[in-house]
Amino acid sequence: MKWKKYTIETTTAAEDYMASMLMELGIEGIEIEDNVPLTKADQADMFIDFLPELPPDEGISHVSFYIEDDGSDQTERLKQVKRGLEELRSMVEVGSGVITSSETEDLDWINNWKKYFTSFTIDNILIKPTWEELKEEDKNKFMIEIDPGISFGTGKHETTQLCIRELIKYIGKDHPKVLDVGCGSGILSIVALKLGARAVVGTDIDADCMISTRDNMKINHLDEAPGTFYVGNLIDDTELQKKVGAEEYEIVVANILADVIIPMAPVIPALLKKGGYFITSGIIDFKEHEVREAIAATGLEIVQINHQGEWVNITARKN
Repeated sequence: MKWKKYTIETTTAAEDYMASMLMELGIEGIEIEDNVPLTKADQADMFIDFLPELPPDEGISHVSFYIEDDGSDQTERLKQVKRGLEELRSMVEVGSGVITSSETEDLDWINNWKKYFTSFTIDNILIKPTWEELKEEDKNKFMIEIDPGISFGTGKHETTQLCIRELIKYIGKDHPKVLDVGCGSGILSIVALKLGARAVVGTDIDADCMISTRDNMKINHLDEAPGTFYVGNLIDDTELQKKVGAEEYEIVVANILADVIIPMAPVIPALLKKGGYFITSGIIDFKEHEVREAIAATGLEIVQINHQGEWVNITARKN
């Protein structure tokens, strides 16, 4: 499928007005590109650990929209956009307002990334995307199927692999109860259950993750009864902390980011049973020291630190 991409050169002050105007015209698939640095509040809301280097912000923004190239004449649609643009000039500085066009192929944002997610193994576990055929030689392997949907978590990222290896090590034959903080697609909860956990509780700030997790449990033929999932932020949501429960867990696993793990660390000991383990990753290597200090300050004993690429796993025990 071919699409026409139209890009309006405008200002950062006008970009939101421009996007709103396009949506009012029934145009979807709007993209905004600018060099405005994120505020600290934005970084906190998005849980961004480190920022890309951007060129200087000169107040210029590019607002793009896409229209299916089915051969129909888009002259009238573009006239509507230009009229809308001129109307905005009376409200805000819109800049040059120059519209350029280009052609692009197969804009399927939801599915195009799937070509990069193929089956792989972590130790003796085969992780397979739902849309890939199972190979004959893999039919007897310990397998987990996953469809991340719009949630984070294919298992291919180094941080997830670090956590999975620690779950393999500590779940053993004791059938622990596991808390999965920031459950995303549910991959760590599913791994825990398939390795023998008697129950899992998962939390995430994104309600969509509850849908992904439940869907992936069904895909893996897991009964929903051993899984309980809540939306919320465990750091400061006292009601969520009560729901999750005190001294309930032999294992707490958190594959998030350093800047989330650090403020969350003081909450963890109260959740763990004596002798329980806190398995965490999502830690970029240059933040390892900060996370170690934060975990150690809670009284937990750090028993294992593992590295994979630029990422770090820290495992600690409640004595």
